[in-house]
Amino acid sequence: QVDVTAMARLFGYVDVTDSGFIMAVLSIAFNPLFWNVVARWEHKTQALSRVFGSPHAACYCLGAVILVLNCVRSHCFTEAMKSQPKLEGLDCCWAYYMGLAVLAVGTLFVITSFLALGFTGTFLGDYFGILKEAKVTSFPFSVLDNPMYWGSTAIYLGWSLM
Repeated sequence: QVDVTAMARLFGYVDVTDSGFIMAVLSIAFNPLFWNVVARWEHKTQALSRVFGSPHAACYCLGAVILVLNCVRSHCFTEAMKSQPKLEGLDCCWAYYMGLAVLAVGTLFVITSFLALGFTGTFLGDYFGILKEAKVTSFPFSVLDNPMYWGSTAIYLGWSLM
């Protein structure tokens, strides 16, 4: 027997029928599905590398597409947050500043991960055969196993609190 009381209370605060919410959920689910399918397809076929003339050019183009999709996802998320009901308890200064702090930590992890990995390391270069000479172990990888994922999650959590 599962107690669904907490889930029922949560759905009282989320309008799952809102078109903005639906678009946000779809874009959040689509992005990693898209880039994983494309990257695995490239790894098996090298089709993008052939079309673009080199693995580096193909990786940069896929990275650009991923960045555009992330902008769309962020826009959809922002619009969904604007249209959803707000928790009264979070409508205060401390929640805003806590959200800002969480967002700042997330941004730190994302930016330092990108700087440590470089563009091709961040945007699936390994699927294109573009490998680092050694495993990256500097900050933030010395603190977390997946700082880019944790950082992105923290950014959206902080954004939500704000």
